Amino acid sequence: MIKNFFPNKTALFALVAACFVVCTTMGVRQTFGLYSSEFESSAGTSNTEFGLAIAVHAIFWGIFTPVFGRISDRLGGYVVIVPALIFYSIAMLLMGNNYVSGMWLQINLGLFVGLGLAGAAGTILTPMISKHFPNENRSKAAGLVTACGGLGMFIFPILSTLFKNISTWQMSFIIFSIILFLMCIPGLFVKLPQNKTSVINSNIDNRSLSEVLKESFAHKGFRLLILGFFVCGFQITLIATHVPRYVQDKGLADWTGMAILALIGFFNIIGTLIMGYLGDKYSKKLLLSGLYFLRGITLILFIFLPASNLSAVLFGTSFGLLWLATVPATNGIVAQIFGTKNLSLLFGIVFLNHQFGSFLGAYLGGYFYDQFGNFDYAWYLAIVLSFIATALHLPIDERPIPAVDKTI
Repeated sequence: MIKNFFPNKTALFALVAACFVVCTTMGVRQTFGLYSSEFESSAGTSNTEFGLAIAVHAIFWGIFTPVFGRISDRLGGYVVIVPALIFYSIAMLLMGNNYVSGMWLQINLGLFVGLGLAGAAGTILTPMISKHFPNENRSKAAGLVTACGGLGMFIFPILSTLFKNISTWQMSFIIFSIILFLMCIPGLFVKLPQNKTSVINSNIDNRSLSEVLKESFAHKGFRLLILGFFVCGFQITLIATHVPRYVQDKGLADWTGMAILALIGFFNIIGTLIMGYLGDKYSKKLLLSGLYFLRGITLILFIFLPASNLSAVLFGTSFGLLWLATVPATNGIVAQIFGTKNLSLLFGIVFLNHQFGSFLGAYLGGYFYDQFGNFDYAWYLAIVLSFIATALHLPIDERPIPAVDKTI
């Protein structure tokens, strides 16, 4: 069964390497919300400043993802993965040496981390790996990569808390810097497929960038995916950045914020694998619509039920199942409609709007807190957006455009 799943050794090595890299890059990112109190006590960083730094890296992540996607579509993933990991590693090293105040915070946590994620997170690696697999296994492969990101999101918040307890918060950043740098080794194995069977029309292979963009934006389904993915970005970055402070303010135990982020990471593994499996069998747009609806219900229960450690654990579990489960289906719809020749570029464009949502989720959460003393308005907005996204996905036409091979 495993032998039938992998078309060749290049696909096997690329998938395994991608899993290691995504586990690390997404895992480290999941820890940032746990350090807001340390940044405030050691450098006087306000919630607005901290949220802005997360927002800045979200925007740079989004802007450079289609750029790096275009490069990886042409030359291979490793060409962008290795430099991105170096930027990410440098950011962690500098923050571990107390460069976390004022403009340094925006440069390190904002610019450098943003560049690192743009070239070495699942947004590059998921479409890159998808190129190696036929349509019947593509969502499963994308789900595996995304699930490894969830594994990192489970492991690294626990490691972060452990490092802070046995040493200092600065040392945890230095350790993360070393781990990120070592990921350059597996990153070298993420290459282009041995053969290109995803597109049968040679005119598509030779189209200019402007022609690719014109065709994609002319498709209503592509525009709706872009709008829907904005909601995903707003919600997950709001939660990852601000939920540790939210549960502290509700009087819950100090470990609760870490537990929520770790549980999200663990159950994200299950959710993405399930979505990857279902995405190869059922309508991806209907799966996405249902997923966003469940997100809205989960947020309502978390915000309006009495706060307790039990409700926090249940929230981490349930939202974890829905966390990055959007990625295999969203990536899968883009590949199904347009083929895989320009998949990293086109998914990167969809992801750019995800990051505009991330910018607002991180920044508005901090802004509302500093203005009103709570996160209520940010939560209300996240709930409304869930139901908007539910409706947005329903009209998407998932059929391949005429020039794309329907067998892929």
